[in-house]
Amino acid sequence: MTYTRQADFGTPESKSTQSVTLSINGRAVTVPAGSTVMRAASEIGTNIPKLCATDSLKQFGSCRLCLVEIDGAPGTPASCTTPVSEGMVVHTQTPKLQKLRKGVMELYISDHPLDCLTCAANGDCELQDQAGAVGLRDVRYGYEGANHLGQAKDHSNPYFDFDSSKCIVCSRCVRACDEVQGTFALTIESRGFGSKVSAGTPVDDFLSSECVSCGACVQACPTATLTEKALVEIGTPERSVVTTCAYCGVGCTFRAEMRGEQLVRMVPWKDGKANRGHSCVKGRFAWGYATHQERITKPMVRASTDQPWQEVSWEEAFAYAASELKRIQGQYGQRSIGGITSSRCTNEETFLVQKLIRAGFGNNNVDTCARVCHSPTGYGLKTTFGTSAGTQDFDSVEHSDVILIIGANPTDGHPVFASRMKKRIREGAKLIVVDPRRIDMVRTPHIEAQYHLPLRPGTNVAVLTAIAHVIVTEGLADEAFVREHCDWDEFQDWSDFVGQAKNSPETLAPVTLVDPQDLRAAARLFATGGNGAIYYGLGVTEHSQGSSTVMAIANLAMATGNIGRPGVGVNPLRGQNNVQGACDMGSFPHELPGYRHISDKATRTLFEQDWGVTLDAEPGLRIPNMLDAAVDGVFKALYVQGEDILQSDPNTKHVAAGLDAMECVIVQDLFLNETANYAHIFLPGSTFLEKDGTFTNAERRIQPVRKVMSPLNGYADWEVTQELARAMGLDWNYTHPSEIMDEIARLTPSFAGVSFRRLDEAGSLQWPANEAAPEGTPVMHVGGFTGGKGKFVVTDYVPTDEKTGPRFPLLLTTGRILSHYNVGAQTRRTANTAWHPEDLLEVHPQDAEDRGIKDGDWTRLASRSGETTLRALVTDRVAPGVVYTTFHHPATQANVVTTDFSDWATNCPEYKVTAVQVTPSNGPSDWQEDYEAQATQSRRIVVVEAAE
Repeated sequence: MTYTRQADFGTPESKSTQSVTLSINGRAVTVPAGSTVMRAASEIGTNIPKLCATDSLKQFGSCRLCLVEIDGAPGTPASCTTPVSEGMVVHTQTPKLQKLRKGVMELYISDHPLDCLTCAANGDCELQDQAGAVGLRDVRYGYEGANHLGQAKDHSNPYFDFDSSKCIVCSRCVRACDEVQGTFALTIESRGFGSKVSAGTPVDDFLSSECVSCGACVQACPTATLTEKALVEIGTPERSVVTTCAYCGVGCTFRAEMRGEQLVRMVPWKDGKANRGHSCVKGRFAWGYATHQERITKPMVRASTDQPWQEVSWEEAFAYAASELKRIQGQYGQRSIGGITSSRCTNEETFLVQKLIRAGFGNNNVDTCARVCHSPTGYGLKTTFGTSAGTQDFDSVEHSDVILIIGANPTDGHPVFASRMKKRIREGAKLIVVDPRRIDMVRTPHIEAQYHLPLRPGTNVAVLTAIAHVIVTEGLADEAFVREHCDWDEFQDWSDFVGQAKNSPETLAPVTLVDPQDLRAAARLFATGGNGAIYYGLGVTEHSQGSSTVMAIANLAMATGNIGRPGVGVNPLRGQNNVQGACDMGSFPHELPGYRHISDKATRTLFEQDWGVTLDAEPGLRIPNMLDAAVDGVFKALYVQGEDILQSDPNTKHVAAGLDAMECVIVQDLFLNETANYAHIFLPGSTFLEKDGTFTNAERRIQPVRKVMSPLNGYADWEVTQELARAMGLDWNYTHPSEIMDEIARLTPSFAGVSFRRLDEAGSLQWPANEAAPEGTPVMHVGGFTGGKGKFVVTDYVPTDEKTGPRFPLLLTTGRILSHYNVGAQTRRTANTAWHPEDLLEVHPQDAEDRGIKDGDWTRLASRSGETTLRALVTDRVAPGVVYTTFHHPATQANVVTTDFSDWATNCPEYKVTAVQVTPSNGPSDWQEDYEAQATQSRRIVVVEAAE
């Protein structure tokens, strides 16, 4: 589509259900009560001049450009702050207003450099537009620039510049930082002509400030004061495409603005139902990896991993891959090969990979990183609620009175939703945080949790059981809800269990290390504070009791009646952009799309008739089972699309041994990732900018991904899988991903009403979307549970087998940081490294002192599985006895120390609890040095020059 700026109605939409009718310039208009005059005028296409007003922010009334005349009212009130009233008569354009607006605009222009021809915002500048709107053609006061002497341009931020000489002090950037992002990093200094925007630090630059580079200030700026560097370098966009971000599970909608085949900027789309016009540093700015020089765009093969890569044609690559897979199956058997789907690829691409494995390989050896992170969510919620997904949409948080966050770090992992959460807390909602670290949500400017329960890692079930004990023994359960919606006998069994003295906060305190009085107070607040919503993340699922913890959370929600309406619910915050979709599409070895077991004959028959094949009724191997079987010599080939299991999966040495034992590893990705060190065939992948399809976010929202530019490798990922399937002998003839979605809808009940046409019409749909719910399902379990009655499950606390002791006295837990994403393959190839150039080990000051470690020192981090080295960050954000690190940089390979322990129900790895020791170090470990040497050797590429 042609590039156009999205309509701005000046002030936010009123949510009132009552209407008011007024007259604007002789035209009757009916709007919700509480609307401003400016908003009402915009609704009928009358644009009142404005500078300080924008519909993403509260009305402010400072620029005095939006003046109007109202019959019977004195003066010329600002339309952005004047509410409508019944029968009001408004005039937006009169000689008096014209004169006043010209005078106001003259003052703005007199203090603004008139370098429009060379300004990056030329043609996209609101000051320029409004000068034309008020008819200003001459300025009586000359610009001298004296007021801006000494106000140098700030180029410190990697993505945008700040030029104070062009600032009109409208405060929109400051207000956006406050109201939308919730960081409060900016302020207005001084008064009058000397006033200016400040980043609030002694250095007063954006990079050293508390700014998180979400881009809200840049988007709000009406001039070229805040400008993307890419806009300056590339030029004004000429077309745009609305698509969905490929980073975290929030699923933000963006307008990708293009100039030719070059992406100029990503602008958050106001109509995006997941992000509502907001963004984070990754989605807004960190897209440079798509054209990074390390991107692999040509297929490559080699006979063994000690040889360099050889570039080949696509045809040669497909033929070689198919012949190797067939050879290995012929030699070692039907189940000797398998594949891994990607939580970063589209639903359509993921569906095709599992179809290739089931219909082409003839087995169910398919797995995904979605199981590695969130399979306990699927198991736990399906067991208790009957459906393997979160219950709410993101808008639901606006109705929450008490928010309980457990094992999640929203400001780093899901920042756009965190901003909405913080906004609700500033409006009065109460917050409880259950986390071994003091995450930002515990205390940041203008919000603070009522209770932080800093539990010992691995004791989630004990803490939740203690909370339930308080609710049951103090008579705080919602008995009416439970009797109507849940199995009463199971509830009584559960309440008898949690009510036992052994489950009291006091009895469990030596286990959890949580203050019993704080825990009791938090339990009472959640049970009695109104609408209670629970949000959780990988700190819940990545444990040996991950599934038990999810069921304990579900028990808590049911016991307090917090299910089935806005403002409540159980909400897993998915890590990657399409974790939910990868699960939905049948990426597990035991489940077909739609969470139906492979052993169910009726379901299997449905797919067999559609695909024209006979499916194996036996569940296949999970990733750790594939690796074990490879080491045992019976699993010999693996097709990996868009995952880096060597860096992301636990016990790196075991992963490496499994990959090394295989005869054919096929990696399909953007870069030569860590897994590719052990690959024999490399198929270049495509980015989200280069394909059509859909992602499904954490709120079950299916959203369009639209092709913005041509694939640098020549193929979208779904096309690569299709060509491999053809080479394997399958007669696949898809011409567009919409045809794949039609097949998904045909075979998957929860997707029955989904099509590309419907998504284009609605913007997005939340499954289930079918005949029973044609518009989708924002809130699940309204009026009753999908699976019938809600099921309470007794969740006894079982300590992990991973124990601390004299050799390994500390507990390591891992997580993410705002500027990076997953294994960092994308964000490390952007300017985001300015904020986090390496993984650091957070150590409590007492533990650091005991070991003679100072901030910035190299440390040795060792466990029973392995060791690595990284620099220390001494901080009281972690409790004594707990250390924390991220896993974004392969030089660290944090997972070399994590163990093989996993969730009892799903094999989800126990990343969050590893017994370790930390000691001073002089530099990289032997393993790190060996790994770096192997990686360097493995990434050699021989480029064969074409004959003339």
